[in-house]
Amino acid sequence: MSNTEGKRKDGSRMVTFGVGTRFDGYLKFSETLCIRGRFKGTIEAQGTLIVDKGAVVEADAISVSSLTVYGTVVAPVHAVDKIDMFPGAEVRGDLIASRLRIADGVLFEGQCTMTQVEEEVEIFSRPTQEIKAELQRTHG
Repeated sequence: MSNTEGKRKDGSRMVTFGVGTRFDGYLKFSETLCIRGRFKGTIEAQGTLIVDKGAVVEADAISVSSLTVYGTVVAPVHAVDKIDMFPGAEVRGDLIASRLRIADGVLFEGQCTMTQVEEEVEIFSRPTQEIKAELQRTHG
């Protein structure tokens, strides 16, 4: 497995699962994860998920702060903030997000539900259990 850790432009940390990485299971993280290989399972995170070009993510469910897709995602996705899909991306699954951007050249199959997020909400300062409880009440 090829994992690396680096810093993003904003100073936050980013972990990368390399091209040769194949992971089956449950992922939980709080900052940024970039998948360049293959993942199968469940993702529950407070951070950002980036699915790089050529990467394949097949999940029972994905719950993240934001999702950026250049590769392939097959999963229902709930993003507290936004979902961005760039040219060449393939996304199959229902989406829930407050903001959605789909570029030309994206294959998207599914339904989208738009939510509202109050400007003052800072999800990273809230306890995880509180966020989970709120999501279960609204999307249970």
